[in-house]
Amino acid sequence: MDVTRSNEPQSSEQRLNDLGSRYAQAWCSHDPDAVAAFYSEDGSLTVNDGEAAVGRQAIAGTARGFMSDFPDIVVTMDRVAVTDEGTIFSWTLTGTNSGPGGTGRRVRISGCEVWQLGRDGLIAESHGHYDVAEYARQREHGVHGAEEQGRA
Repeated sequence: MDVTRSNEPQSSEQRLNDLGSRYAQAWCSHDPDAVAAFYSEDGSLTVNDGEAAVGRQAIAGTARGFMSDFPDIVVTMDRVAVTDEGTIFSWTLTGTNSGPGGTGRRVRISGCEVWQLGRDGLIAESHGHYDVAEYARQREHGVHGAEEQGRA
């Protein structure tokens, strides 16, 4: 499967939007290997300055963790933009933290990944960022906190 291209001629902006859209769909597929296929063989994914997952197997492991925590995970692409830092993939994740040891709370968190694309058109390096404190709050209390619990 060639994850870098669709069958129609496209501008650079269209190609990046297509790449971002298909990448988000891969997250929604619940197939961690589909996410990893968007990375170069020795590509890396770092989340919030944590330890980098290097190589497709490790990247699939990171994706598997999110998919396990949120069995109903939906990742939507908010936008893709090219900056001096790299290609910025902005996203929103929604899901219920109902995986093993989960809280059963609904989460909606936005973030971004800063991509460096390789010559192969795949992601060579990705640095992901989201608000860790807000993510933890939502996992514990849900998207709307006390409102979700019937106004404590």
